[in-house]
Amino acid sequence: MPSVLQLTLILLASGVAGVVIFRYFGLPPILGYLAIGVLIGPHAFGLASDSATVKYLAEFGVVFLMFSIGLEFSLHKLRAMRSIVFGLGGSQVILTMLLAVPGSLLLNWAYPISWQAAIALGGALAMSSTAIVTKLISDRSELETEHGRNIIGILLFQDLAVVFLLILIPSLGSNPGDLFLALTTASIKITVALILIFFIGKTLMSRWFGVVAKLRSQELFMLNLLLVVLGMAALTEHFGLSLALGAFLAGMLISETPYRHQVEEDVKPFRDVLLGLFFITVGMLLDFQVIYEQWLLVLILLIGPLVFKFGLIALLSRTFGSSPGVSIRTGLCLAQAGEFGFVLLNQIDGLNLIDLELSQAVLAAMLLSMFGAPFLIQYSDRIAMRFSSNEWLLQSLALTRVAAKSVRTENHVVICGFGRSGQSLARMLDQEKIPYIALDMDPDRVKEAAAAGDNVVYGDASRENYLVAAGLAKAKAVVITYADTPATLKVLHQVEHLRPGMTVLVRTKDDADLAKLQAAGATEVVPELIEGSLMMASHVLLMMGVPMRKVVRRITSAREARYSLLRGYFRGIEDDPDSKESWRLHSVTLLPESASIGKTLEELHLENEGVSVQAVRRKIGNADYIKLEITPDLRLQANDILVLSGNSEATDLAESKLL
Repeated sequence: MPSVLQLTLILLASGVAGVVIFRYFGLPPILGYLAIGVLIGPHAFGLASDSATVKYLAEFGVVFLMFSIGLEFSLHKLRAMRSIVFGLGGSQVILTMLLAVPGSLLLNWAYPISWQAAIALGGALAMSSTAIVTKLISDRSELETEHGRNIIGILLFQDLAVVFLLILIPSLGSNPGDLFLALTTASIKITVALILIFFIGKTLMSRWFGVVAKLRSQELFMLNLLLVVLGMAALTEHFGLSLALGAFLAGMLISETPYRHQVEEDVKPFRDVLLGLFFITVGMLLDFQVIYEQWLLVLILLIGPLVFKFGLIALLSRTFGSSPGVSIRTGLCLAQAGEFGFVLLNQIDGLNLIDLELSQAVLAAMLLSMFGAPFLIQYSDRIAMRFSSNEWLLQSLALTRVAAKSVRTENHVVICGFGRSGQSLARMLDQEKIPYIALDMDPDRVKEAAAAGDNVVYGDASRENYLVAAGLAKAKAVVITYADTPATLKVLHQVEHLRPGMTVLVRTKDDADLAKLQAAGATEVVPELIEGSLMMASHVLLMMGVPMRKVVRRITSAREARYSLLRGYFRGIEDDPDSKESWRLHSVTLLPESASIGKTLEELHLENEGVSVQAVRRKIGNADYIKLEITPDLRLQANDILVLSGNSEATDLAESKLL
């Protein structure tokens, strides 16, 4: 038995190795955690025991994940989703349990199962993996999509249903009076917990965070955050609910306060580390000996429930008004087993409701389904397109709406994301009579903004066809307004593939991912922290009596030093848009017959034309374009893309010289 320190080192080293290997092959990191768990678990090399301490710590990974998801939701959204949570989610859980009784007859050839045991197994089967699904659809930026809302709604009801199932399963052998009393008690507990949280907690949360924030102590703010998250989780556990549900509700309450974004950043390190630990502990449970000895039974228990849950959830989603494509995606994302299913299965074992060998086979099948979940979610779009006859039509209609907005537009700006930053940018562009088209994935926001006259359409900017429909080929620039690095990298990859050298401005919270974004094709990265500090500096200088003209000059110099695209922007008469001295950015693609091929930048003397080279991008082999370091001896090649800055006349002369 390894010591606590040795166990910690084993988990850290194996976790890092697993993620590195799976990332290298382009596979989801969750699979890396699961695979490492299998290898170091007690059923393989046995480097780490399946200890209670590790399991308990791993549970907090799900707690912090659900807290982060709760931050993305508000009480208003939950009320709007009540038909999904209680209608769609309730139907899924209840029907799964009821249909499990006739389904259990298929196993009677090997293991006779009573109707009580069938209902208990149906409860375990009804659960889906909150941790895996929410993590993956969050990484894919699909929480706000229609199928994302369906998925979160169903998962929320499953978490609520766990408390009933934990009471129902032990009571299946009792008389109906005891069962009714137990369920009534559970209902009262849930009602009291929700009243305390929503009606009392909402008021207290905002006031308490305000008190803590006024003390201006980062340590105190962090301690308070951990206290709130874990305290709310403990409260719901006390009332017989799950830890994860309490954390989710805490996240929703904090989302109503002004401290949401700060809290979101502070909780990330805890969430990601502990969630990785959770997936490792799940992998530890897999026993290959059971799969080897009962492979046929495990295969039946794997494929049968996957197909059944997919079909039932897809059918229910369709019944509740979703399109066939959305229904298929919802079913695929929730077809796997869940972590709460293990809790219920342990309870079933303790009551001896089913044979121990059957229980081990069920456990193996559940784990294998969780291993397959990342692949089902990753390819859900392709599968939906393949099997939904009208999904292509719906996608085509959506693309047509995007194309209709951009068909008569050129030299426009494509805005990716229409949140606060996107809307502020759109208003400024309108004032300057600069055309734009915005893509956003929130249907409610798109509907309201479009009704107000904004040129915004529903579309996923990370998909090639939507960017094409938005007129990327005719656009002047692309602006990515959401500060989400993984989602931004997807958009940059598509833009770089469709139109190499395109001017792309990216918003970030800080400089942490600056190099990564620039390497992916971002022309300029605008960190919020730096811009906030510049605005604060300008106000302080004005308050201290520094003349306005001098303040503007100071801030301008600071921006020129930070942003390469702004160098020279304030030279000449920039307020006159018709002036030949007006600055612009211009990209030039060198042709095989261009005169500058084989020459160095020093030999070309482009500075004599009044321009400067801001970037040089080159395609090496079959890889995407990469940004080269600008040096005087850089020798140009065919298909290189040069980004020039200068006034219109100077860049035109430089382009003629290059070509």
